[in-house]
Amino acid sequence: MLRGEARAKAAALNQHVLGYGGTAEREWATAGIATPDLPTMRRYRLDRIRAELKRRDYAGALLYDPINIRYATDSTNMQLWVAHNPTRHCFVATEGPVVLFDYFSCEHLSDHAGMVDEVRPAVSWMYLYGGELTEARVRRWAAGIADLVMAHGGGNTRLAVDHLNPEGVSELARLGISVHNGEAVMEHARLIKSPDEILAMHRSIVACEAAMGEMQEALQPGISENELWAELHRGNIARGGEWIETRLLSSGPRTNPWFQECSSRRIEAGDLVAFDTDLIGSYGFCADLSRTWLCGDGEPTNEQRDLFAIATDQIAANTELMKPGMTFRELVERSTVPPPDCFPARYGVLYHGVGLADEYPTLPHASDWTDDTPNGVLEPGMVLCVESYIGRLGGREGVKIEEQVLITQAGHRQLSSYPVALKR
Repeated sequence: MLRGEARAKAAALNQHVLGYGGTAEREWATAGIATPDLPTMRRYRLDRIRAELKRRDYAGALLYDPINIRYATDSTNMQLWVAHNPTRHCFVATEGPVVLFDYFSCEHLSDHAGMVDEVRPAVSWMYLYGGELTEARVRRWAAGIADLVMAHGGGNTRLAVDHLNPEGVSELARLGISVHNGEAVMEHARLIKSPDEILAMHRSIVACEAAMGEMQEALQPGISENELWAELHRGNIARGGEWIETRLLSSGPRTNPWFQECSSRRIEAGDLVAFDTDLIGSYGFCADLSRTWLCGDGEPTNEQRDLFAIATDQIAANTELMKPGMTFRELVERSTVPPPDCFPARYGVLYHGVGLADEYPTLPHASDWTDDTPNGVLEPGMVLCVESYIGRLGGREGVKIEEQVLITQAGHRQLSSYPVALKR
């Protein structure tokens, strides 16, 4: 366990304290994006969580999703690994402390943010650690969580949890703690972004677009899809970004239908190359943008031009609709959709929320709206991605375009700005 001076030194050397480096800072200065006030942003987030917990009458929240822990504490630890190995969790009392249960000897990783009141070693009861003794570990884990709820809940034993296996639910129930939907709490807390969050997100997008520029420079006939995709990863990491959630890049005949992930295929002159960044970048914010480019020095075919025009027109029309006060259902019913010969291959959603990752809400095409599709209202501070995929059923190629848009008091402001063009 780290103590005193050693722990202070470790906090001062935290990656989030050291910042994102000269390349990113110069790009942000050129773009004229101010530095977000991180202490103010962190307090805003914790207040949002607690307000939602209070509104739903919960004693607190138990968070396992590393995105939710990042939102609550602005701290990270092996984000992808802990996403599928539950060795890090966080308790947020509605009225009381934030207690982080972290991986062994990692208590220093949250000191920089000033949001965590106490760090304890996590009791992990996944089979990797517990084997056939997992039940005993579950009992030890649950006793610690129940003690916190009893100590800080003021008699309220309702606990919001985002992800939990059934044996954990059962053991907490045996100890008198009822488990409720923490995912709903966190999605609604994350829904409205503060001005500092918007600055941080805009910086992440600018860094992503700079990496996209490097990627487009590397696009030459003969490069493989994997090699081209690696350029985006390199550019993201070089600017302090964190990871990329998918491998959605394809070329030529692999662009139709959509959702082929990148491969060893060599990109040929005249191919369309389409991709979706799905990038978790600076400050942990998602930059979720799509573009489609033409490989080589030749001119696009008439079919390629037509597909591209349909996609860009759809994005422009649907972005223009976005304004506060509009219901989700009204928005999708008024939205432009692909023409009949492209509609069967349509993208699954017209819009979706975005913040530290893809977030609530997800808005399908009006024809895909069902009785269990949630309605709501666009509000200032929400950020949504506007999606289009255009490919003819049975056609050779397709075009993917996506923009990231902030809802404002006056209407909307597009945060993404990378040129929408087949060629530079």
